[in-house]
Amino acid sequence: MSLPVNTEQILNGETVEWERIECKQGWNPEDVIHTIGAFANDINNWGGGYIFIGVAEKDGIPQLPPVGLHAGSLDGIQKELLNLSHKIQPYYAPVYQPYLLNGKHILVIWVPGGDNRPYKAPSTLGAKGQHRYYVRRGSSSVVANQQEERLLFEMAKRIPFDDRVNHHSKIEDLNFGLIRSFLEEIKSDLAKEAVHMSLNELAQQMRIAGGPHEALLPLNVGLLFFSEQPDKYFPGAKTDLVIHQDKSGTVFTEKILAGPIQQQLRNVLSFIQTNVIKEKVIKVSARIEVERVYNFPLAAVEEVVANAFYHRSYEQDSPIEINCFPDRIEVLSFPGPLPPVTKAILKKERRIVARQYRNRRVGFFKRTETYRREGNRFSHYL
Repeated sequence: MSLPVNTEQILNGETVEWERIECKQGWNPEDVIHTIGAFANDINNWGGGYIFIGVAEKDGIPQLPPVGLHAGSLDGIQKELLNLSHKIQPYYAPVYQPYLLNGKHILVIWVPGGDNRPYKAPSTLGAKGQHRYYVRRGSSSVVANQQEERLLFEMAKRIPFDDRVNHHSKIEDLNFGLIRSFLEEIKSDLAKEAVHMSLNELAQQMRIAGGPHEALLPLNVGLLFFSEQPDKYFPGAKTDLVIHQDKSGTVFTEKILAGPIQQQLRNVLSFIQTNVIKEKVIKVSARIEVERVYNFPLAAVEEVVANAFYHRSYEQDSPIEINCFPDRIEVLSFPGPLPPVTKAILKKERRIVARQYRNRRVGFFKRTETYRREGNRFSHYL
């Protein structure tokens, strides 16, 4: 069964950071089990990662077209993958699927961040192999140091909010049409198969539902993206957009935007482009071309607003607040940045690198939406 992603976009670095991709020219079970353990531990809450078997890499970058695998080896590799899952402590089973890419057979292994982390993987597959905690550092899977082990155990106490089962909803609250539309727009092979699948099957394949099969429930991320009224479950899943007519803050119009958060993001950006961003055309003497100047840089607005949706906490009841003044745009997203980023650091430092994410599954869908937005920036948002 196909994965809910576009594998070519991933391999071209269009939707996923390189640190979340590992390519293997051939089948090496020992290396693969270390990477599965590292992605499952998901120390940075990236949402796990992807392993491509049959694709060479150079300096961490996939080399295309793929080298490919012999078609007759695919079944044996998949059986061996099943055995490897039982060697991880606690048990962890990734999702994998053979694909035909540029006429070559490859195997794609999807390793979402696990619910029962931290996971240990054997250092070798021989009799003397010892189980170790593996994490990702850059584009490599390495044995965790003491500090990283402590962090893994701290993270084990909590599952990110967006990846939790929502016990106040039912599987029918997920909209089948919204899910299929998403898959079609990202050109996932799963879109064609979804026509013949039940809602339960599709939700499980996309990992937007959890729990026992007989009592399947949506995950919070599924409700945020694929329910018609996310604010029914998360009161803060709305955007309060305020347009100020002057700098005093006393004359303004207000608009509340709701709905699936990817559609909400599109609507917010579209509204700002239409009602806030203004163009000034300057005619320069002795030149045919005119200069076009905008009051706000569109690309920067897109990035800030998209990150407000991505990095906020949906456990908070406060909506995203966007205040548009004549000379500035203020975006307020609760509860603020994750440690070690603080207000003092933001004022002092010019460049800040923060690797941990608050929403690992919202991030997965957000990256896909960002790719689509950048491909249609000036015509059709997202």
